[in-house]
Amino acid sequence: MKAARPFQASQSLLEDVEAELRKAVRGEVRFDSGSKALYASDASNYRQVPLGVVVPADVNDLVVALEVCRRKDVPFLTRGGGTSQNGQCVNVAVVADASKYVNRVVSVDPGSRTAIVEPGVVCDTLRDAAEQYGLTFGPDPATHSRCTLGGMIANNSCGAHSVMAGKTVENVEALEIATYDGARFWVGPTSDEEYEAIITQGDRRAEIYRKLRDLRDRNADRIRAEFPQIKRRVSGFNLDQLLPENGFNVARALVGTEGTCAVTLHAQVRLVCSPPCRVLLVLGFRDIYTAADAVHHFNRFAPIAVEGLDRGIIRGLQARGLKADEIALLPPGNAWVVLEFGADELADALRQANDAYAYFFGGLGGPDVSGYVVEAKARQQEIWSIRETGASAVSLSIDSTKPDPMVGWEDAAVDPLRLGDYLRKFQGLVDQYGYETCLYGHFGDGCVHARITFDIRTSEGVRTWRKFLREAAQLVVDFGGSLSGEHGDGQAKAEFLPIMFGPEIMQAMEEFKAIWDPANRLNPGKVINAYRADENLRVGPSYKPVKLTTKLTFASPEGDGMQRAVERCIGMGKCRSLDGGTMCPSFRATKEEKYSTRGRAHLFWEMLQGEVITDGWNSQEIKEALDTCLACKGCKSDCPTHTDMASYKAEFLSHYYENHRRPRQAMFMGRIGQWTPIASRFPWLTNFMMSARPLARIAKWVAGVAPQRNLPTFAARTFTKMATPNTFGTNGTPSKPLGKVILWVDTFNEHFSPDVAMAAFDVLSRVGYDVVLPRKRLCCGRPLYDYGLLDEAKALLRTALNELAEDILHGVPVVGLEPGCLSVFKDELLKQLPDEPMAKKLSTQTLLFSDFLALTNFDWPTLDADVMVHGHCHQKSIFGMKGETALLDKLGVRWTLLDTGCCGMAGSFGFSPDHYELSIKIGEEKLLPLIRKSPDTTIVVTNGFSCREQIHQGAGRKPMHIAQLALMALGQQPLNQSDARSRSEDIR
Repeated sequence: MKAARPFQASQSLLEDVEAELRKAVRGEVRFDSGSKALYASDASNYRQVPLGVVVPADVNDLVVALEVCRRKDVPFLTRGGGTSQNGQCVNVAVVADASKYVNRVVSVDPGSRTAIVEPGVVCDTLRDAAEQYGLTFGPDPATHSRCTLGGMIANNSCGAHSVMAGKTVENVEALEIATYDGARFWVGPTSDEEYEAIITQGDRRAEIYRKLRDLRDRNADRIRAEFPQIKRRVSGFNLDQLLPENGFNVARALVGTEGTCAVTLHAQVRLVCSPPCRVLLVLGFRDIYTAADAVHHFNRFAPIAVEGLDRGIIRGLQARGLKADEIALLPPGNAWVVLEFGADELADALRQANDAYAYFFGGLGGPDVSGYVVEAKARQQEIWSIRETGASAVSLSIDSTKPDPMVGWEDAAVDPLRLGDYLRKFQGLVDQYGYETCLYGHFGDGCVHARITFDIRTSEGVRTWRKFLREAAQLVVDFGGSLSGEHGDGQAKAEFLPIMFGPEIMQAMEEFKAIWDPANRLNPGKVINAYRADENLRVGPSYKPVKLTTKLTFASPEGDGMQRAVERCIGMGKCRSLDGGTMCPSFRATKEEKYSTRGRAHLFWEMLQGEVITDGWNSQEIKEALDTCLACKGCKSDCPTHTDMASYKAEFLSHYYENHRRPRQAMFMGRIGQWTPIASRFPWLTNFMMSARPLARIAKWVAGVAPQRNLPTFAARTFTKMATPNTFGTNGTPSKPLGKVILWVDTFNEHFSPDVAMAAFDVLSRVGYDVVLPRKRLCCGRPLYDYGLLDEAKALLRTALNELAEDILHGVPVVGLEPGCLSVFKDELLKQLPDEPMAKKLSTQTLLFSDFLALTNFDWPTLDADVMVHGHCHQKSIFGMKGETALLDKLGVRWTLLDTGCCGMAGSFGFSPDHYELSIKIGEEKLLPLIRKSPDTTIVVTNGFSCREQIHQGAGRKPMHIAQLALMALGQQPLNQSDARSRSEDIR
């Protein structure tokens, strides 16, 4: 094969290409540094800075962009979700992102069990559309929530259910494609009659078909002899699909060509029955090899998925304190296999699972097998989550002497019946080189994933790595397997294809590429005439370690410092998921890569390297990307690698505003804890100025608040004025049986909703606690982080520690109401004062109201009510919702926990004029429509002040805090602000 060389473009050519694209393309054309940085990386080890980026408005716009690139003779690459692991979706080319707009499910035909889709449609979007008819698209990679059909077609993706439905190639019926030189037509299986009709046209399509037929005829015998006859042969081009016995299927021949031959415009795909009832059988084995030896036992029961993993991932999760609840669901063993059974009726699925259970526990499926059947859907999802996210979660080493486990040799496949022997040999090879690995994968199809501790940051390490890759490739071939069984070749595997295929087949593949793309302008340097595996490395020997002085301390078992924190993002893109969890609200609303956690992390990575993003802390590219970050902390929990964008944002803004003026909102919203005590002295005057026209309009402008927003109303009396005098001061002997607690009343519940604080005070007191308040007004400083005011925030935390020191030392719990404020003590406090033992102790002793009461033994009266719960983002991320739901159970209510992500308000975010529309769009994604549809008798509960404001202003409902719900259960209606005066007199 010829050596690949990156395209060389002069500045004048780039300017010309950009200008022509802007004239012709209706979508977005981006040749700025930020966009190039965003698309320079994917989920692989590789990085190539693109010439520019196009976001086409529709399929025709994609064709127009391709035409401009052809006229200017520059390379072109269509990209989907950017989750490829072998480097095929980065290149020195004009990159077209099809995921934002070219993403429709055009049609679903349940009669023919087919669908027509555009290339940017997400796999789960198609699956959801098909599920309405009891159908599904079979291939489902672990990235099914964000990978696109175009990318799956390009890579010939598979997934857990390929044992049921095959690879993508078996599920593609036809493709509409465009060639680099301007042809556009549909391809599919071709009968002799259809072939002759095409040839008579005499056009570019006829030329391609004629050459393909000739290529096939000359190489048919070699193709039959050399192509491995295994389920997961993904490496190389699908020349076997051109054979007569396969119907001269040109569409399927293009599947797996990784964008190197043609651009997919539409795809007609096959749909299969989706068993509505599913049951898991989870089996434990003494080691991964014994588990792999049992594949033929698994397959005799016809499961629809057979997934295996070894102890490496599990031990890695345990060492990091992750997924403890999920791991507890695994049976005893050092390796595990998950069998899924599906049927139309639950009884049939259970019968299949129980038959398999009896077989294995009868000793017929191998020695020392443990396991059990899982029927509950929630438990099934927990077990699947280990398989789908576990490898990413352990992708950074917690041992500084060892390299990070990485994807440098992924997804090889062999005959499933030889899998056990292959794994023994493969582990021996890994041990021989002194590497460590964890193994997992699709055992039913013989495909194994491996994260290995390769050292690619030193020249010597790279040389050793290359030797390993060659031996690993030879080992797979010796077992009659495929270098790639799922992720394609890209450049990670491409140079080793001659080990798998003879010179004639390699020549045929080169010829296949040339038939479609004679100019070699479509994704050049991938699969055929490819870059070496050690070229274009993102974190190779030239990677520049950077040490920064930061205000927040970024410390973790994986390593310290801002750069190590940014390295957490490995590009798998769960933040691009369109449903489930919280992460990432700004991406879900915009479908914009730079507004995803991954996109922002990639920009930070580029900032630290200084090649494309050159302004460091003054970078406008990063400032713009962070401007739409809601600091919801969803990524801190939802991201498998726990990328913490909220902290990165606060750190960046603290430096950025050293050289730039802060916005007006920083004074009004950022320092809300400083001015509200003054304004609350004259609530009637303050409320008048903020609500009466034209004063309100002026006030909103001065404060930097969107004119569409209603400003919160100050309460007639603050909570402090309502509370009894003897509740102040945190010293003294507890007078109630359960002891003393400090009630942390935040700015919002002090000044705007004191009824919430009073409800909490009353409930805690009636349950049996001695409730006290700090002697002086304290503030966590949460809003300051939104504007990078870290020094001021740190000073407030020191004050709080000093004021509460005695009770902290005595272990007095601090119970709070506002998740955003309490999360400061769990998160930012430890970054601001990492060496303060008192800070760590306070963090441990801080609990949300619901979490605290969930642990309290109290005989609650039953409350007859329907409750709809929306979790505040920080509560879901930092505290979790288990305490909330446990307390709801104790109250006896009928509750529903909404999976609605972020409400869109996010503190001051939704009040900003620049963010108002985005804020509303996020709320309208799921939350606000669900609230509107709920019966008026349903109580809406959410603990975040900003969440309650968004729901009240956006859906016209007034939600409760769970403290108010608990007070209802105790026989008292929640306090209205109009009742505050009389109630305060009672408690005095």
